[in-house]
Amino acid sequence: MWTELTPRWLQEIKHYNTHSMRLRKRKACLLVIDMQNEFLAEDGAVFFHYAEAIVPNVNRLLGAFRKASLPVIFTAHVHEDPAVDGGMTAEWWPDIKQGKSLIKGTRGVEIFGAIKPGKTERIIWKHRYSAFYNTDLELILRGMGVTDLVITGVLTNCCCESTARDGFFRDFRVFFLADATATSEPEFHVASLKNLAYAFAYVTTTEAILAQVR
Repeated sequence: MWTELTPRWLQEIKHYNTHSMRLRKRKACLLVIDMQNEFLAEDGAVFFHYAEAIVPNVNRLLGAFRKASLPVIFTAHVHEDPAVDGGMTAEWWPDIKQGKSLIKGTRGVEIFGAIKPGKTERIIWKHRYSAFYNTDLELILRGMGVTDLVITGVLTNCCCESTARDGFFRDFRVFFLADATATSEPEFHVASLKNLAYAFAYVTTTEAILAQVR
């Protein structure tokens, strides 16, 4: 099980994960990155089993943030016309370039049913890995007075890491959850956690954040 490996991962990155931070509860926002059918539904074009393993933790976090009346923002990766809005992302991923993956109006771009956004919760539609790139995310966060970002979702080493880095560049305090993010290979996950802990984020766990939100 993916999440059962978390203690081992935290031990591996311990040398780098030295910037311990405590969440500023009333200035915190939960970011749920790209938890879409394309990655989580078994018929999704980019389905991988590890994504399913973090759904329970993401749901626990959603419940806690909602109960505390704290903001939750979802993101979804989508392309209307890859030839126009795909750029290097489409060049890199043939399924996107050929219109087979993450295309507007298809079931694959919808948020996975087990973690549907609430009626008042925003979805940031993005065309690149980072949720900050050419979106209103920063504007929305500043307007809500958010300083602390709690990052969950997929894929650890692509959209989650890119968003964490961009958040750090914008002076947000980034909390990256080792057991509520996932990618296709454990090696990718650990490498990202090391990079992020070294220079961009405090790598922590679902339980640690829940204890500060409740």
